[in-house]
Amino acid sequence: MTSILGISAFYHDSAASLLIDGKIIAAAQEERFTRIKHDSNYPKNAVNFVLNYANVKLSEVDYVIFFEKPFLKFERLLETYVAFAPKGFIQFSHAMPKWLRDKLFQKKQLMNFLKSQDKNFKDEKKLYFSEHHLSHAASAFYPSPFDEAIVLTSDGVGEWATTTVALGKGNDLEIKKEIHFPHSLGLLYSAFTYYIGFKVNSGEYKLMGLAPYGEPKYYNKIKENLIDLKPDGSFYLDQSYFDYATGLKMTNYKFNSLFGQNVRNAKNENLTQFHMDIAASIQKVTEEIMLKMAKSLRGEYNIKNLCMAGGVALNCVVNGKILNERIFENIWIQPAAGDAGGSLGAALAFWHIHQKNKRISNPNDDMNGSYLGPEYSQKQIELDLKKIGAKYQILSEEEILDKTAEDLSKGEAIGWFQGRMEFGPRALGGRSILGDPRSSTIQKNLNLKVKYRESFRPFAPSILREDLEKWFNINVDSPYMLMVADLKKNKIIEMNEDQNKLFGIEKLNVKRSEIPAVTHVDYSARIQTVHKDTNHIYFKLIQKFKEKTGCPLIVNTSFNVRGEPIVNTPSDAFNCFMGTELDKLIIGNCYLDKRIQDISLKKDYSKKFELD
Repeated sequence: MTSILGISAFYHDSAASLLIDGKIIAAAQEERFTRIKHDSNYPKNAVNFVLNYANVKLSEVDYVIFFEKPFLKFERLLETYVAFAPKGFIQFSHAMPKWLRDKLFQKKQLMNFLKSQDKNFKDEKKLYFSEHHLSHAASAFYPSPFDEAIVLTSDGVGEWATTTVALGKGNDLEIKKEIHFPHSLGLLYSAFTYYIGFKVNSGEYKLMGLAPYGEPKYYNKIKENLIDLKPDGSFYLDQSYFDYATGLKMTNYKFNSLFGQNVRNAKNENLTQFHMDIAASIQKVTEEIMLKMAKSLRGEYNIKNLCMAGGVALNCVVNGKILNERIFENIWIQPAAGDAGGSLGAALAFWHIHQKNKRISNPNDDMNGSYLGPEYSQKQIELDLKKIGAKYQILSEEEILDKTAEDLSKGEAIGWFQGRMEFGPRALGGRSILGDPRSSTIQKNLNLKVKYRESFRPFAPSILREDLEKWFNINVDSPYMLMVADLKKNKIIEMNEDQNKLFGIEKLNVKRSEIPAVTHVDYSARIQTVHKDTNHIYFKLIQKFKEKTGCPLIVNTSFNVRGEPIVNTPSDAFNCFMGTELDKLIIGNCYLDKRIQDISLKKDYSKKFELD
């Protein structure tokens, strides 16, 4: 038996993953344990979890693989300073002490962390380092159902690479092309995230959600000034508009002058039509870049399968466009596409590339529906709830399904906590907040009263796989909520002339379909197909809701408030339940009604977590 521990840490979204004989056993992000969003610290709790889940001690692990090479990152920092000197001195002077103190000696630092977890972990020869984008590529290819694929990764920056193309076949995976820092699609998108007043490495999905409320009025301005885009999708960014390579912020005065406004201050400036148009413009440019890349790669290599990872792969609108263009016959995207997934990719790359172990493709995939985190027995759940002072009923599975479906049909907001926690940024029916998609008010209510976030933010539908094509223009599995598709024409309610004239977010209150809670302003939705074999109880809940209402889908959003990591434990779930306007909470076979809880246990979650 060979055990391999993968670790990603020290930038954002630290995580740990465990393989045994090449099989993915467990994976989790550190933030879920510490309750610090995007926690970048050494993932001590995540490491403990994956090892305990497999009943393996750290000292018994055969190999530990870190997801990137710190020396290459240090090289980039030095060379960037030399290239931009003296302009980059501010960033250089801030970064260098930390690098010299910590990161340059990361192997020693990692060994110290590992030894502090298990004093018997002493063998430095067990510790290896992958490369950032190879880790991403491996996380996308090896768990995929394909024996052969083009693997496209794109994010902010790894060591040097910002976008890579790799070819995978069997157990082989080789990077063929790279775009290098400072030319980065991820950082370009993050620059606009920053400009609109959202948090970098956190608010990019808000930018994507805001885009359909605007018109791409600044598309040409971006193309003519910021980016030189080639026919194959490769590009060059004009660094005179950006500060991320040389300063401590994303953009500069020249960028502000180009678009005519300063960076939005999220604390005291409302979003305006200008910000929506900016969002629409950079989203359109991003889609064009990725489509050009995809078409060029299909033409060059003539391989029918595409795998994707890296932060840009979480842009599900882009993914939906690539799918719609039918450039590839099949697309598979790593659900933990960001840096957390690098922990898994590093371990997989070591097993398949370094150790040359053969790979057996799974006709579905090897991610277990991304349910790779902690789970709690009914006994543990009851002990936790008793300790907190929660009041609950214990019901059979059939009763839980019936009551929850009935509550949903009455427009109630439900906290749903079942089975293993998801790995990656999306809740997929393990740690979810659920609602009735037919409701005209639930999107606004969930955003403002439960999630404490901007009202424009869209929600995803979880739909029974067999009903997918009756409701949406898509006919492929989308189990990880990473594809956007349009509603069928017979399901939508066209806006009239007056409604079309409404200012951006005012359109939110217009009923646009039979399922307004999950219909975005452009008649699209971010799809999660639900499959009986990966999450049977969630599948049965949606079936029960369909029996009662005729509707085979429900609203699914992550079980947390804005700025909080997704809940991990029964205690986390109860605290969030009592800190928001959720009506019911279902944990395992425990059914909790807000109305009968001890009022002294109520919490104020409206300002508990920082804006994202």
